[in-house]
Amino acid sequence: MSDQNQELPPLEEQTVDAGAVPAEPYPVGLELEAVKAELATITAEVAALKAERDDLKDQMLRKVADFDNYRKRMLKEKDEARQFANSGLLEDLCQVLDDFERAIRSSEGTRDYDAFHSGIVMIEGQFVSMLERKYSLKRLEGVGKPFNPEHHEAIAMEPAEEGKETVIVEEYQKGYKLHDRVLRTSKVKVGHLKTVETKEGE
Repeated sequence: MSDQNQELPPLEEQTVDAGAVPAEPYPVGLELEAVKAELATITAEVAALKAERDDLKDQMLRKVADFDNYRKRMLKEKDEARQFANSGLLEDLCQVLDDFERAIRSSEGTRDYDAFHSGIVMIEGQFVSMLERKYSLKRLEGVGKPFNPEHHEAIAMEPAEEGKETVIVEEYQKGYKLHDRVLRTSKVKVGHLKTVETKEGE
C-alpha cells in the first residue's frame, strides 16, 4: 500500500510547529498605533513644508516688488539725469548772456562802435577760454595749417604757388574737438598745387 493510503493520526493527536503559528493572536492594536504615529509625523512634515513654501513665496513677492520699485527709481533718475545733464554748461552760458546784456546796455547810450566791438571780442575770448578750460572743447587749427580731412571739410579750392604744401587759406566755419574726438569739422577753402601739364612725348 502506498503512503497516500496511509491513515493520518487523529486531529487531536497532530502536532503543530510552534514557530509557524503565533501562540497568541497578532497585536493589531500595536500596528494601528504605529500607523497613527507615522501619519502624525508625515502631517507635521507637510505642515512644515507648507510653511516654508509660504515663506519663500512671500520672500519672492517682496523681491519682485523691490525690483520693480528699483527699476522705476532708475528710470526716473535716468530721465532726470538726461533733463539736467547740461545744467553746469547752461549755468555758465547764463553768465555769457549776462556779459552780452551788459555790453548791449553800455553801448545804447554812447553808440560807440569801437567800445562795443572790443566788448564783444572780450566776451568771445572769455567764452572760448571757459569752454576749453571747463569742458575740454577746443577749436581746430585753421588758416595757414595743413589740410587734414579728419578735421577739415574743403568746400572751396584755389590755386597755390607751385611747390607749396596744400594748406587752409580761408575758414568759413570753425571746427571743434571735444577731448580727443572731433565734434564738428571746419568748413574751409584750401590752396592746392598747380597741375603741371606735360607735353606729348615727354
